Amino acid sequence: MVEIEVIYGTEWCGDCNRSKKFLDENDVSYKWIDIDFDDKAKEKAAELNGGKWRVPTIVFSDASILREPSNEELGEKLDV
Repeated sequence: MVEIEVIYGTEWCGDCNRSKKFLDENDVSYKWIDIDFDDKAKEKAAELNGGKWRVPTIVFSDASILREPSNEELGEKLDV
């Protein structure tokens, strides 16, 4: 089963808040990093997105990445 390794996001991002709510409602654990407060994480998020800060950027244990996913995409990826 694939798991979330890390989510790069911000508190002001509506998609980030929606994704976190969906994950919380489905009892999915995740590590959250707010890129507004972590410069290294901000750089990593930009690196993963071709130089752009797209949030949320979700990195999975199978090395796949979802960028700004819908709840449906998250559910399919995590089988919830």
